[in-house]
Amino acid sequence: MAIKSASFQVSIVLSAFLLFLIQPVIAKQILPWFGGSASVWNTCLFFFQFLLLLGYTYAHALTRFVPAKQQAVIHVGLLGLSLLSLPVIASPEWKVGDANPALRILLLLSTTVGLPYFLLSTTSPLLQAWYARTMAAPYRLFALSNAASLAGLLAYPFLLEPTLTTSQQARLWSAGFVLFALACAMVAVLSARVAAQNPQASGSSPSVSNITVPTVAQRALWVTLSALGSLTLISVTSFVAQNIASMPLIWVVPLAIYLITFILAFGRGRYRGWPIAGPALGFSLIMVASYQSDDFVSNFYLSLPIFMAGLFFVCLYCHGELAATKPDPKFLTGFYILVSLGGALGSLLGSLLAPILLRGDFEMPLTLAAVAAVFAWQHRRDVTKSRVPAVAFAIVIATTSAGQIFYEINGARLLTRNFYGSLRIVETGTAPMIVRRMEHGATEHGSQYLDPERRKEPISYYSPTSGVALALRRQRELSGDQPLAVGIVGLGAGALAAYGQPGDRFRFYEINPQVIALARSEFTYLSDYKADVSTHLGDARLVLEREPPQTFDVLVVDAFSGDAIPIHLLTREALAIYRKHLKPSGVLLFHISNKFVDLEPALSRLAGEERLEARIVSDEPEGADDDDSPLSSSDWVMMYADKRWLRSSELASRAEMLEAPQPGPAWTDDFNTILAAVRLGGTGE
Repeated sequence: MAIKSASFQVSIVLSAFLLFLIQPVIAKQILPWFGGSASVWNTCLFFFQFLLLLGYTYAHALTRFVPAKQQAVIHVGLLGLSLLSLPVIASPEWKVGDANPALRILLLLSTTVGLPYFLLSTTSPLLQAWYARTMAAPYRLFALSNAASLAGLLAYPFLLEPTLTTSQQARLWSAGFVLFALACAMVAVLSARVAAQNPQASGSSPSVSNITVPTVAQRALWVTLSALGSLTLISVTSFVAQNIASMPLIWVVPLAIYLITFILAFGRGRYRGWPIAGPALGFSLIMVASYQSDDFVSNFYLSLPIFMAGLFFVCLYCHGELAATKPDPKFLTGFYILVSLGGALGSLLGSLLAPILLRGDFEMPLTLAAVAAVFAWQHRRDVTKSRVPAVAFAIVIATTSAGQIFYEINGARLLTRNFYGSLRIVETGTAPMIVRRMEHGATEHGSQYLDPERRKEPISYYSPTSGVALALRRQRELSGDQPLAVGIVGLGAGALAAYGQPGDRFRFYEINPQVIALARSEFTYLSDYKADVSTHLGDARLVLEREPPQTFDVLVVDAFSGDAIPIHLLTREALAIYRKHLKPSGVLLFHISNKFVDLEPALSRLAGEERLEARIVSDEPEGADDDDSPLSSSDWVMMYADKRWLRSSELASRAEMLEAPQPGPAWTDDFNTILAAVRLGGTGE
């Protein structure tokens, strides 16, 4: 008997929906444990793509070498075993500080979601192979699978995250997986019955003699195209997150575009050749030529659409060529293995190897040059109507990429990179006003004058008129002759040490070891002053959890200006840790200057629920709007328990009430959403 295609479609849709829904569900759990950087997300992507490769390999081996009845027995048995992994809630034992946590993240994911995700990843190729037993063409199911994946990806930020706690999300997903396991087991049993009743249907395609066997070159091209699509996704995502739109959820948009191109390519249309490659090459040239242009990149409304359009056309070219050259269903599982192998290789290069092999963020221009080279190789004998050969595009893009990389290397005093991203040291201005600056993408981590007469001046966000400077002066007034104890979450160049005096204790917490190394080797703030200055490596919240009370007069939380907002530093549980380390008369400061995220309402809600007074000081130093100025505008939120703390003429004239609190309860470790805080514009870094 023939199995109704609806049963296959339901199982594939449910599996694909859960396949991409689990990625943000589990990433939301573990991002705070490892610094919340884009590298954590990229490591998760590599894990999921690697498991996808294993799942496709399993489906290929199962359908090629195991009889149909035993296929059902083995797969149903694994489905039952996977239920023991539920619910998919990560153990807090994994959140131990680590300078390079990539391996720890991979092990955590393996133990938490490994088997369920592996079985979800087998579903599309396995059920398509079973579907082919009915003599039906299965490739349309691949497009359906990607459409369901897109729905799962978009459902998280807009439906699940705003309404459910993290643990509720994990339990809801686990319940959905149980339904999937039952549906998939049913399809496996029914498919085995069909194979038993109609042995001729157990083959992958009709028995004809003119089936074309894929060549080695064709298989290599599948791997290459898939790898380039995956690498383009990761490299463009990293660049956009660090340089254009340093905002939460920006990782979701490129991944959605990536999936859409799969849906289009394996749907009804044919997307290949110059009509697709032409725009892909054109946008690639624009992206490569402009990615070093601060004026272009900083124009969010111009640069973001161009980079997203470029990602779309490059991925559509890669995936369109894959779909156009797909083999007979007899070779279906082998085809998917090679596609998933390419995806895993691209993800491996972009997420794990690039930080080791490259000094800077060079993978995007290198990837786009490689895409142009592949197209030129495919069309090396073709000439367009305008007589511009494909190889000309490749040469221009490769030359431009090399020039831009050379420019970046020679334009910086120092380039370095690790798991947490790339850092560069640049110098601007002319003597005696030369300023040295530490940058991470478009985010400044601190600056210092090189002139010995001025190098002790705190600049950037920390000028004498800033909120943190006002708070330190106020605490010094209240302490009299007693030295201050100051804790700072986020080191940067160490500029806040400029406010230290003999006897003071300044304690910096920094998650990135390279930031500590650069602050000591390239800047002198930490060594120029008489205060007792110490640096402590690790996620600040985890370190503070383990430390005895530090009795700080001031605790500064300065970690919210970059691409990944560490929400775990803004929850009620985090505030309880901060208060443990503060004196009763102490003040807590949050630096919330950010172009794309408005944290003021969230902090207003948190202060209100915790019965703390809260004020904000917005600072606009003279000349801050000038491109060459070392001074930056800044916003500092102050929280304190003693209402008398604000009785200072300087503070009273500068400190203002916070915005209205955000709707709903204050953020907790189990329930928080950054979506409502996102804004497309505003005052920035």
